[in-house]
Formats: sequence, structure tokens, C-alpha cells
Amino acid sequence: MGAIWSTRLGLSQAELHEDLAMAIPQGPASDEAEERARRILAGLSDNYRRVLELRFLHGYSLKEVAAEMRSTVGAVKVMQLRALRAAAKVDPDA
Repeated sequence: MGAIWSTRLGLSQAELHEDLAMAIPQGPASDEAEERARRILAGLSDNYRRVLELRFLHGYSLKEVAAEMRSTVGAVKVMQLRALRAAAKVDPDA
């Protein structure tokens, strides 16, 4: 899978791994960040919230999420994309 993104982005696989390592938070999340994430998740529908919690808070693979939600991997991919788009529109300060 890394080769595909390497080709698409014009980066070596080593550069991709470095970028990913830098994107992962190094320390515990601040209380403010955790509260903001809770407010964003609370603003989503149950299915969107569930898919994001399983994927990003619990670290489930797409296949594991599909099994947990009794769905297909393809449907979970679409739901995850839609959930991320919906989350981007939620005003956590509201």
C-alpha cells in the first residue's frame, strides 16, 4: 500500500514513514483537545461517531470495524469518509 501512495505523492516510502511518524502526537492529549474531540463526536450521528471512535480511538482496522458494525469494508470506508467530512463541519465551540 505504501508503494501506491509513494508513487501518487512522488515521495519515497521512507519519506512517507517519516511524515506519518511526525503526524502522530508524541505526548498525551491536553484536556482541552480531549474536550474538543468529545464535543465534535457528540455533534455526529450515532453511526458516524461509532466508526470514528472504533477507527481512531480504539485503533480498529477497517475489517474489524466492518465486523463490529455488521457491514462491509467498502461501506465502512464510505462511512468513515462521510464521518470525517461531517466532523470537519461541527463547531466544537457551539
